[in-house]
This record gives sequence, structure tokens and C-alpha cells, in this order.
Amino acid sequence: MTRYIIRRLLWGVALLFIVVALTFVLFDVLPTGDPAQLRAGRTATPQAIAYIRHDLGLDKPIYTQFYDYMKGVVLHFDLGYSFYSHASVGGLIANRLPATISLAAGAIVIWLLLGLSVGIVSAVRRRTLLDRTAMGTALLFISAPEYWLGLIALFLFASDIGKIPIFPGAGSYVGLRTDPGGWLASLILPWLVLAAGFAAVYARLMRGSLIETMGQDYVRTARAKGLPEREVVLRHGVRPALTPILTIFALDIGVLLGGVVLIETVFNIPGIGRLNYEAITHGDFPIIQGTVLLAALFIIVANILVDIAYAYLDPRVRFS
Repeated sequence: MTRYIIRRLLWGVALLFIVVALTFVLFDVLPTGDPAQLRAGRTATPQAIAYIRHDLGLDKPIYTQFYDYMKGVVLHFDLGYSFYSHASVGGLIANRLPATISLAAGAIVIWLLLGLSVGIVSAVRRRTLLDRTAMGTALLFISAPEYWLGLIALFLFASDIGKIPIFPGAGSYVGLRTDPGGWLASLILPWLVLAAGFAAVYARLMRGSLIETMGQDYVRTARAKGLPEREVVLRHGVRPALTPILTIFALDIGVLLGGVVLIETVFNIPGIGRLNYEAITHGDFPIIQGTVLLAALFIIVANILVDIAYAYLDPRVRFS
């Protein structure tokens, strides 16, 4: 098991190095725009542009620029400076990261608890009215775009414009340390909206996987031994059925980051997604580059953790 974990960690480090190299090529080598010109502004003189080019090291050979970039990212987490605010990209990301982590973590907990629970109940009581209602509702949420759900939720439940004013509206986010109660209230609606589509997908996946698992020979053997049905379902059915769910979960981390951009924009939450959206609209390449690296880091770490959890659920993975 230790060798398996070490192998996955080394592969994750190598993959992260590849991602860093690709982002450097995309933003610093390919003709996406002159960084010196963008940093100096439209009215800058040629002398000012030349000075900025030298200050950024853009007059050095490509391999030297790549070495300096890798050294800054790996040793100092130096992601450069914004073209417009001239602020450190690392500092901007650090300031916005708590809001995004709060939004994503809460949504993950909700969609896992809700989606897996509904999937298990539907699998156990398949072809009943409860099963058909749950799966029909899940299909509805899968089909609904996140930004549309967010706007509908604000129209119905926001305290400032909603027909049923229950939750705070857009722009109400406050930090956890500033006001824990306000933090919780401001994120309930975004959590539910962000988790809705994922919970629906996981409910359908869990239902199908559990139905297939409950038809295996070892489940029939467990029932023949006289074990309670609850133990048969949870111990011998749910655990093996979770392995494909974990695989999808690792992939959904990347999809989640895309959804965070929309939700943070709709609810005016000052997180990484909103920062990236503003950087895209202004062509602020260092911020885009930094958020891409952060997203890649999250996805790689999530895949490593899921692989380790997968090995615990299915011992055969350790020897593959």
C-alpha cells in the first residue's frame, strides 16, 4: 500500500510539472499578446515598454525565462503581478481563496450526502413511486443550467428581491472570521444551487451502481447467512458500489471549478472564480495563469486522494 501511495504521489508531482510547463508555453511563448505592452498600458512609450520587458525578463532566452518561472513557482509560489492592479497574483489568490473553499466544500458535502442517500433509497425501493419521483426530479436538476438555477433562486428566496425572502441575496457574503452566522446564511443558497446538479447526477449513478452490486453472488451469500437487510445493503452493497462514484468524483472537481465561476458571478461572491472572470474580461494573463495552476493543483490532489481511497475500498487496486 505504501508503494502504491508513493507511486501516485510521484505521478502527481510529474503531472503538475507538465501543467506548469504547458501554462508557460500557452501564456509566455505563444502569441497571446505582448506582456510588456499589456503591463505598460496603451499610452506607454517604446522606452517604457522596453524597460518593462527587461524588468520582466522577457528579453532573455526562452529556456532562461522558463527556468526563472519554474523557480519562482516552485520555491516561492511567485505567480507574477497583475497587469492592471500591479498586485501580486499570489496575494490576490490568497485573499480570494477562503471564499471559494467555503463555497466548494459546502456544496461537496451537500451533494454527496443528498445524492448518495437518494441513490441508495431509490436502488433499494426501485420501480416504486418514490424511485420514479426521485429520478425524475434528478433529471430535472441535471438539465437545468447552474446560472439559471441561481437566478431563479435569487428571484424566489433572496431577501431583497425574492417572492419568499428567506435567505440573503447577492453580494451578502462575509468572511467566516468576521461573522460566522452571516457567513453561513450568505452561503446556504449558493451551496444548494451549486450542489443541485451534482447531487442529481450522483443519485442516478449511485442507484445504477448499487442495483448492479446487489445482484452479485456475494450479496446473495450474505443474505443466505441470515444477515439483516440493512447490513447487507450498507456493508456488502454500498461499499463496492462506491468505487465508480469515487472515480467520477475526482473528475467532477474540475467541473466544480467551472461551476464556481458561474455561482460566484451570480451571487457576487469574491472568490477565485470571480477573480478569474474579471481577469478574462480584462485580458489579465498573470491572474488567469495563476488560477489555472491552482485549479490543476486541486484536481491533481483530488485524484490522488481518490486513488488512495479507491485502494482502500478495493484491495485489488494496490497490486495493479
